[in-house]
Amino acid sequence: MTTTLTDEELERYARHIVLPEIGGAGQQRLKRARVLVIGAGGLGAPVLEYLAAAGVGTLGIIDDDSVSLSNLQRQVIHGTDTVGMAKTDSAKAAIARINPNVAVELHNLRLTADNAPALVALYDIVVDGSDNFETRYAVADACAAEKRPLVHAAVGRFDGSVTVLKPFETGADGRPNPSYRDLFPEPPPSGLVPSCAVAGVLGVLTGVVGTLQAMEAIKLIAGIGEPLVGRLLLYDALTARFDTIRYKRN
Repeated sequence: MTTTLTDEELERYARHIVLPEIGGAGQQRLKRARVLVIGAGGLGAPVLEYLAAAGVGTLGIIDDDSVSLSNLQRQVIHGTDTVGMAKTDSAKAAIARINPNVAVELHNLRLTADNAPALVALYDIVVDGSDNFETRYAVADACAAEKRPLVHAAVGRFDGSVTVLKPFETGADGRPNPSYRDLFPEPPPSGLVPSCAVAGVLGVLTGVVGTLQAMEAIKLIAGIGEPLVGRLLLYDALTARFDTIRYKRN
């Protein structure tokens, strides 16, 4: 894919290009970028929509589920007319409506510890919108091994968290950056953390947290700002409060 911006793209991304922090060079970096999104659900939906709108050149989508009516309260990339369709296909159709310049690569499968390294290696950045600890550990371990930045997030009923993981690099203090296993050494016992199907989740919460993930991915691609490396951003929707916790390599 050529990273030269066409006249149509110059107009489409005009509000980015006038930002000194992005400019034409930053928009070309977005166009050149390959981002893998794990899950086309509550978190993945806003991630995919905003990265597509921002002009990320290639989006990979991993999901093995199909759209159900109960998804639509939060998974806004899908619609009533796509119920029963594979989420990957539904998301691809939505992305084409948002920005036809974006190439979409579909992986209609479940990410596992076995297939994660090869999939992760195909992309520059990974955004994890999964909803289970098995997948989270598999993708985090693969990203660490393949030296790919990972934007991780999780949501509960009315709260969420976001962080960026780059354990293959060192921080300003010269110490290695923390990994996912420094933040969560072991998964919780089975059944301790109920699924959203059991506990429920406020739909708009996933939009807030997923959009924060998209922001972190764009910062990483464009090389701007201070990504959430070594910091866990916590959001409490009921009190409209953000808190940040710092964590380090063990």
